[in-house]
Amino acid sequence: MTDSRYRWGGVAWVLTLQFFVVEAIAAARYGGYSYSQDVISDLGAGDSPARLLMNGSFVAQGVLITAGALLLGPGLAGLGGRLARVLLTVAGLGVLVVGLFPSDSVTSVHEIAAAAHFLGGAIGLIALAYGVRPRSEALGTTLAVLGLIGLIATIFFGAAVFLFLGEGGMERVAGYVIPVGLAVTGVALWRQKDSWWQLTNADGSPSRRQLREDARLARARKAAERDAALEAAAQRGPQSPAPTTGATAAGAPGDDDPDDFDPDDPWAPRR
Repeated sequence: MTDSRYRWGGVAWVLTLQFFVVEAIAAARYGGYSYSQDVISDLGAGDSPARLLMNGSFVAQGVLITAGALLLGPGLAGLGGRLARVLLTVAGLGVLVVGLFPSDSVTSVHEIAAAAHFLGGAIGLIALAYGVRPRSEALGTTLAVLGLIGLIATIFFGAAVFLFLGEGGMERVAGYVIPVGLAVTGVALWRQKDSWWQLTNADGSPSRRQLREDARLARARKAAERDAALEAAAQRGPQSPAPTTGATAAGAPGDDDPDDFDPDDPWAPRR
């Protein structure tokens, strides 16, 4: 990963915040618009005075999300990073199609694209959380929470369960987490770049990555020692009982009858 990829990828994801600015302008020009009761797509429909501005924002949002995913994808770790690149690309293409096909034009295409954006964005944030977790556990946890909130809100919105938020409010919970999560991640990756691979800080102290590696090795060493001890105990097997002496097995010393029965006194108690 080059510095330019981190820079431009981070800038692309930070610029996804343009959506909030354009939405506020379009809502202000739409008389009587309610963030709680009216959905976002109404701002791009034919009766919206700022429909061209809003649809242009949708298209720009799709380009920014996809560009950031492609530029920053190689800097993400593991399977989570690879899945995040694919899912966020789907989310970006979804909102791009939303801008090209407003809700009052081809309704089916608009709805499918919106669903792809919400689902791809929410699940993509969860995958992104695993992709950045080796860099920062705090950032990974934040993205996982945002993705989970977006996924639940998407399910509720699709099932027409709006609770106290209203239809527009529930849709905004599902959609707002995507630019917020991407902007935070873009800033973090831009600032950190590849420095998280370093095992020591500039002052010579161990880095967070080194501390995590040391803790992981310590846990692995303890687990290996425990397994070795369990295997050694299993190989020894159960302890054999102590052998009994002839006197103990046959009864008291001097007794011919191991049952200790005296024929001259059958009522005598047995020893």
